[in-house]
Amino acid sequence: MQPGTAYVAPGHSHLLARKSGVGYVTELSRSEPVNHHRPSVDVLFHSAAACAGRHAVGAILTGMGKDGAAGMLAMKRAGAWNIGQDQASCVVFGMPREAIALKAVDEVLPLAAIGARLMSRLYTTVRNT
Repeated sequence: MQPGTAYVAPGHSHLLARKSGVGYVTELSRSEPVNHHRPSVDVLFHSAAACAGRHAVGAILTGMGKDGAAGMLAMKRAGAWNIGQDQASCVVFGMPREAIALKAVDEVLPLAAIGARLMSRLYTTVRNT
């Protein structure tokens, strides 16, 4: 994985993260759907919990259903710091609501504030490692 790069799962595969040497790489999997989805953000978040633990930072944004909530909780339990989008700025509050209900998020913010807060947290995380 490279700084400043967004990785998007194609519609037919789950996206996973895994440790490789001193960094991380992405991997695609055509395993069975999770929460009726492939790709499923739960798959990605569980892989981030397993390989990055406290070095991970997660964000869950607007979306329908509960996909991502259990994986985000796994990340939190592994020591990650997570943020969720607030209800007022969501088109559909399902996914963030479910993660918030599980107490899997550390902060809840409007969409417009999430990017700056993530950058601030990443800067702090990198400085403290």
